[in-house]
Amino acid sequence: MNVQQFLSGLQVEFDVLHHSPSFSAQEMAQATHTSGKDVAKTVLLHCEDDDEYMVAVLPASSYVNFQKVEHATGHRGVELASEVEIGEMCPDCELGALPPFGSQYHMRTIVDEDLGEDEEIVFEGNSHEESVRMRFDDFMRIEQPLQASFAY
Repeated sequence: MNVQQFLSGLQVEFDVLHHSPSFSAQEMAQATHTSGKDVAKTVLLHCEDDDEYMVAVLPASSYVNFQKVEHATGHRGVELASEVEIGEMCPDCELGALPPFGSQYHMRTIVDEDLGEDEEIVFEGNSHEESVRMRFDDFMRIEQPLQASFAY
């Protein structure tokens, strides 16, 4: 999935931010001159109980509380997926890059409630040199993720 083509096809307004390569959400925040609380970090989670994957979207400055994800989703044995697993699940992205649209990869998406406090979010596109800025409301409408409090 190409993020720009996907959003354009849905006629959603967005900006593409080109920057030097960044390999973490905090680096992306610096490279795009965006507050860390407005940057959406996307991580791939593996659910041991049914061997499925889930995309989690949370503020760049936060970490996943796995117990809260398990409580919100009903899964057990939730853990971070490896870069190899990300590459297998999202083969059209640079290794380690993961857009926040799990639905486009046949995965459930969960978003932390704290991201809803701002009008816009910035997230990684298909590469480490490209970020996308869009309205949070548009993201929620398109993706329809489970919204829960799971970051700390």
